Amino acid sequence: MNRRQLITRSALASASLALPGFALAQATTTRIVVPFAAGGPIDVTARILAEAVRGSLGTVIVDNRPGAGGNIGVSAVAKAVPDGLTLGIATTASHGINPWLFSKLPYDPAKDFAPIAQMLRVPNVLVMNAEAATRLKINSLADLIAYGKANPGKLNYGSGGNGSAGHLAGELFKNQAGIFAVHIPYNGGNPAQLGLLSGQVDFNFDNLATAAANIRAGKLKALAVTTAQRSAVVPEVPTVAATLPGFEIDTWWGLVAPAGTPAETVRKLNAAFSAALNSPEVKSRFALLLAEPAPSTPEQFADFMTRERSKYERLVKLSGAKVD
Repeated sequence: MNRRQLITRSALASASLALPGFALAQATTTRIVVPFAAGGPIDVTARILAEAVRGSLGTVIVDNRPGAGGNIGVSAVAKAVPDGLTLGIATTASHGINPWLFSKLPYDPAKDFAPIAQMLRVPNVLVMNAEAATRLKINSLADLIAYGKANPGKLNYGSGGNGSAGHLAGELFKNQAGIFAVHIPYNGGNPAQLGLLSGQVDFNFDNLATAAANIRAGKLKALAVTTAQRSAVVPEVPTVAATLPGFEIDTWWGLVAPAGTPAETVRKLNAAFSAALNSPEVKSRFALLLAEPAPSTPEQFADFMTRERSKYERLVKLSGAKVD
């Protein structure tokens, strides 16, 4: 050990003696890795939960690790020490879509993680440019399908990119409805929404949280939500499944730990985060984001993610999308 290492170790030892809580605080700080940049809905909800569980878990920080469609941050969680102090966010993309979209992933979504709890679900919604809907006399999902059948190839739809949830929802819709619409991939969800608002495309499958303001402003016309039941946020909007039985796609995310995390630790984490998700304060804050808390047991979340991987395997093959 060199002189600098000795000085550093001595300084740390002195700090822990001078501040009795120092060593304990260092040992009990929990980190939630968010695989996307700060400011987005996943980051915001993670910070809400981090604040809500401080009473039971102590200090909880959010660590943003964006890049590669979420793969960088998720991979960091998979490689972390399984001591319950490094958690991560599993999403529709990382644990449902990406396993089939990428030829190689830096993690195994089925084997590298210990599910803790699902956090929430955000409905997606099929929206049209309001002016286009008026011009084409489309007031319902049935009208859109009828127009598509009568005018093959004239409709187009946008998404945040090849293999995105919006792209896959559009391909499933085309398949079940028996129509053809040209897919226009954009570089992200925001450009796709701008494309819809400007009339470059006719319809999108968008996240309700991002589409709601423009729906209320009359710029977008909501034809149907993609969840199995109607959304409490827009209860007047029917489901796609009411017209196309079995259609169900929404956006979700939840908490995972590295594989090998002790079962008792997973249980304690689940209890802390489930209590937070069921609290009135968290529910009200999530409601402002149009997100529905979806607390679950670790086993329920594991089963859910298995079903999602199976569903998206079929959808990615249907779309023909590949990233590498």
